[in-house]
Formats: sequence, C-alpha cells, structure tokens
Amino acid sequence: MNLAGYLMVYLSLAGSVARPPVWLMCAYICAGANSQAFAGTGALVTCVRNFPEGRGAVLGLLKGYVGLSSAILAQVYLALYGGGDARSLVLLIAWLPAAVSVVFLGTVRVVPTDRKRPRQSAGGDVFLCLLYISVALAAYILVMIVVQREASFSRAAYAASAAGLLVLLFLPLAVVVRHEHRIKTELDEESLREAPVAVTVVGKTAVVVPKAPQQPPASAESDTPHGGPPAASSCLGSFLRHTFNPPAYGEDYTIPQALVSVDMLVLFLAIACGAGGTLTAIDNMGQIGQSLGYPPKSVDAFVSLISVWNYAGRVAAGYASEALLQSRHRFPRPLALTLVLLASCAGHLLIAFGVPRALYAASVLTGFCYGAQWPLLYAVISELFGLRRYPTLYNLGAIASPVGAYVLNVRVAGRLYDAEAARQHGGSLLGAAGGGDDGMACVGVECFRRSFLIITAATVGGALVSLVLVWRTRDFYRGDIYAKFRDDAAAGEGSSPASGSDGLMARWRTNSRTKQVAEIESTWVNDL
Repeated sequence: MNLAGYLMVYLSLAGSVARPPVWLMCAYICAGANSQAFAGTGALVTCVRNFPEGRGAVLGLLKGYVGLSSAILAQVYLALYGGGDARSLVLLIAWLPAAVSVVFLGTVRVVPTDRKRPRQSAGGDVFLCLLYISVALAAYILVMIVVQREASFSRAAYAASAAGLLVLLFLPLAVVVRHEHRIKTELDEESLREAPVAVTVVGKTAVVVPKAPQQPPASAESDTPHGGPPAASSCLGSFLRHTFNPPAYGEDYTIPQALVSVDMLVLFLAIACGAGGTLTAIDNMGQIGQSLGYPPKSVDAFVSLISVWNYAGRVAAGYASEALLQSRHRFPRPLALTLVLLASCAGHLLIAFGVPRALYAASVLTGFCYGAQWPLLYAVISELFGLRRYPTLYNLGAIASPVGAYVLNVRVAGRLYDAEAARQHGGSLLGAAGGGDDGMACVGVECFRRSFLIITAATVGGALVSLVLVWRTRDFYRGDIYAKFRDDAAAGEGSSPASGSDGLMARWRTNSRTKQVAEIESTWVNDL
C-alpha cells in the first residue's frame, strides 16, 4: 500500500502518468498514509505480547522511534538526493518504508520464552541499553538540525551525517543479537548440567482403574426447544447480556464490550481533547510564529525540533510510568495521563497570551505532551481490556486524535483565525484563509488567543474526565496488574517446554520418561 500509493503520487508529480483527478490523488495519498498503520500495529502489538510486564517501556521506545521517523527520513533524503526536489522526497517515502518492512518482516512474531525466566528480568537491561541508544540518536538529530541550519552543508557532509545516523539507528540490532547469544549459551549450559532421569521399579502393584459410567448423549432437543433453531430474540438477548456484562479489569474484553465501556468512552474524550489540542498547536506552529513576529529562521527551528520533543515525551512517559507503576506506591497510569494533559495547558496559555520569547518553551511543552499521551493511552488500553483483541482496540483508541484535531483545528482555530484575518484586512476572507499570502496573513496575539483559550478549556475538561477513569480503576492499579502473566508462566512451566535448545532437551526427557512408563505398565499387564 505504501509503495503503490506514494509511487503513484510521485509518477503524477513527475508527469509520467496523466494528471489524476482530485479524488484519485486523495485515494493515492490515503493508501500510502494509512499503510503504516498496518506495519505499526503488527510490530507494536507483537512486542507488547512478548513483553507484557514491560509494556510501558516497550510502547515508549517504539512510539519514540516513530516520533523521530520524520527527522530520520529528512536526513536520509538530504544524503541521497541533496534536497530541493519535492518529487525525490515523495519517491523516498514510497520505497524506503516498504523495503524496510520487507527486510524485517520475519522478525515480527510472538517469540516463546523460557518459562523459568521472568520476562522482565530477561529484557530489563536490554530495554535500558535501547533507551540510551535512542537518547543518543535523538541528541545526534538535534545537533544535526541546529548545525545544518547554521552552516552550509555539501553533499558529502550530508552523506557523512547520515552515515552516523544509520550507525546509531542499527546499533540496537547489535545489542539484541548479543543478548540473544548470551541467553542461548546459558540455556545450553543448563541443559548439559541436567542429568537424565532414571526410573526404578520397586515392586509390582496391580492398579484397577474404575470404568467411568457412560453418560447418555445429549439430545438436540435439550439444546434447542422443540428441536428447532434458537429464536432470534434469545440470541439478541444473550448478546446484549454478554456485551453489557464485561469481565474484570485485566481480562480479555470483546470488541463490543470495550466499545460500550465507560472506560473506553472516558479515554476517547480525554485523548480527543488532549491530543486534539496539542496537534492543533503543532500544525499551526509556523503560523503562530509568523503572527507573533518571530523571524522565519527561528520558526523553522521550532517546527523542526518538535519531532525531538515528541520523541522525548513518548520515551519519558513510557519508561517513567512503568517505573512508577511497579514501585512501592503503585502510581496509576491514568493519573499520569491526567498530569500530562494539565501540563499541556501551560503551552497553550503561552501561545494564547503571546508571552514574549516564550514560543520556544511552548513548542517544547506541546511536542513533549503530545508524545507522552500515546504510550500512556496504549498501555492503559492493554491493561484494562486485555491483549486478546488489543490490535483492534489499539487502533480504535487512536481515532480520538483526528476527531479532536478536526474539531479544535478546523472548526475552532481555523475559523477564528480566518475571522481575525478578515477583520484586519477590511472584512475580506480572500487570501486570508490559512495565511497563504503574507500580505493577507493575520498578525498579532489576537490571531490565536481565543482559539487557544478554548483549547485550554477543552484540555482541562479532558483532564477532569480522565479523573473519572482514575477513580474507577483505583483498586485495579493498587494490586499487582502483572500477576496474571506470572501465574500463567508458572502454570505453563510444567506443561509447556521452553524454547530453543532447552525446549528440545525437555521434549527428549519427556518422551524418554513416557516410553519407560509405558514399558513398565506393559510388564505389569503381562504378569497379571
């Protein structure tokens, strides 16, 4: 989808195909833009299932790299094509993500783990190493953005900077390979130290197994009244009773149960207000800087660095919320979401009142809080509604952001900006919409004041709504929410063999014991 969608956009821009109508171009862009949802869902959900007891760190790390992806693609584009050609950028977006997905397709799978090893202890150190590498990558990108705006880079300099970026980007692969090799070595040593099990027959004892009485087969009439198909009303009633009688928190919800849940509605409203407001600020950061009189170079820097602050928010929220949740105080993750929403209000107020030289701080707060909401949202959904239908519920939760952005960005900020621009230019909206013409753009604090006061009020409302979720889940988060996974691991230790060489040895010992017991039982039967 990514390759087909963006490749058609590139061919249209290059003139290789006939100019498509607007609806067809929108279809191309829709296919390309939405293709990454499939790759992202597959990778993220699989990692959460592999590391359920460290899902906060996993979500923060993966979503952090997503936050850096635009800056990474920009650096690769400058190294390969030198910049200055939008068609080349579209071509890069078409083939590079598709190639990466094909190359690493085999690594995205649920990996069985050794039941004798706690999942978190097996991966905790690696998560910290990956965190340090990602921080180094973000710092490197930050430095490169600043340096490239201050100095003139040649094609060779862009290539050298991209080479350093790729080294940091692929360094986590070396860490994972090293850790997997260490685990394999330890499992091989453990399997060699275990001695084979010897079975000794002490005496012969006849064992009489009573024959269980056979139950008469259930007739079809007992299941279906009068031998006919079940009534539609009974099926509908059973469905409604099942839908509106959800299981306890942490168990696997069905999709209808999650959709009609009060908790999902609360999450949807909170994210629609929070992410919708911060996304409005990010989308309009260029116009905000222009209206407040900032130099174009400074505005470009603000916009470029938002991806770095977005990454910082995602990683910090993921790792910090996981550490606080597993601490002695059991700090609930929904309360962390409430605090993030309240913190984003500070950035909105800085924009609304046009505080001098505060747009940089506002961009940092906005990018950080926007990124911090996502790992918290996805972690809360997985914790409350279970992992069985997590791929669907994960994407349902993400719908809140575009809904909130449409209301707050298009219906509120866009209209109020156009009205103020029209007032400044004699009541005409021609050229004022979007500020496309510098001569007709809106200038002054009033351009976005009312918009961001409304956004601040909506975000505060979202924070208050999220407190409902904090109250409803207080008992759940006071307990050990990961006990279920440890209990499942303990229950499966005796029945499920471990993976790798340890699993092969376990299966060999099980088969050997089964053959020995069968021979003993055969001897007893012959003697009797």
